[in-house]
Amino acid sequence: MSGPDSWSIGSVLRWAAEDFAKRGNSSSRLDAELLLSHVLRVDRIRLVLDAARPLAPEELAAYRALIIRRRRGEPIAYIRGEREFYGRRFVVDARVLVPRPDTETLVEVALARTRPSALYGRALDLCTGSGCVAVTFALERRTWRVTATDLSREALSLAAENSRRLGSAWNTRFLPGDLFAATPRNERFELVTANPPYIPEGEIPKLDADVRDFEPRLALDGGPDGLDLVRRIVHGARDQLVPGGVLALEVAYDQAPRTHALFEEHGYVDIERRRDYGGHERVVSAVWRS
Repeated sequence: MSGPDSWSIGSVLRWAAEDFAKRGNSSSRLDAELLLSHVLRVDRIRLVLDAARPLAPEELAAYRALIIRRRRGEPIAYIRGEREFYGRRFVVDARVLVPRPDTETLVEVALARTRPSALYGRALDLCTGSGCVAVTFALERRTWRVTATDLSREALSLAAENSRRLGSAWNTRFLPGDLFAATPRNERFELVTANPPYIPEGEIPKLDADVRDFEPRLALDGGPDGLDLVRRIVHGARDQLVPGGVLALEVAYDQAPRTHALFEEHGYVDIERRRDYGGHERVVSAVWRS
């Protein structure tokens, strides 16, 4: 980083945003602000209000280090060590997929479809990753018991940390294992949710570098057509749901019709498809009536 002898907040933000833009970053200004707000431990509004304030040498050095990490493609959430989800700050790092706003739709569907039994129920969140869905649901439904599972013990460790930090440890548990195999054989649930890996394996090399090169492949790879885990969950949930229980899955933007068909083939009823904030059919849910 070269330039004037004294960098202000405003001037260094302009420089960083231009630098990111030249490197093809489509959110260059936002990234520049998020990194600097992290260094200074202030919100982005304060960056505007204090635009003329000179940066201390140690602040400038810390900002430069983060810029170098972002230039290499590392996700902003990993650099900052956190990501907001459903109005709460979740700790994230390379052990887990970065929570996306689209996944908030999964939480909204889960809450809406279980409203008749809002006072008590048992929920199971598969492929929990950072725990963003399980912890959020547990905090929104504090009288429910929530179980979260993941094949990655490293991911579960981070999910449990988020549960403790955000206050859901008392009604949430974390079990390692492959989907339903992690739970006791005879246990049944009123709700099963999952944001499983759903990227077709052939599409992974085409993903943005910050996803392809940094986020765990285990959380991305959904097999040849992206639906390997979806099929297993739709099939297996029949033995884990109580009669009238709800299964809700997040899928890729173009997978809702095929997922809908899978629900029908396996005998689910009341199938619904919910659009995400971008207008894509992102969450498919249904009721199991044996």
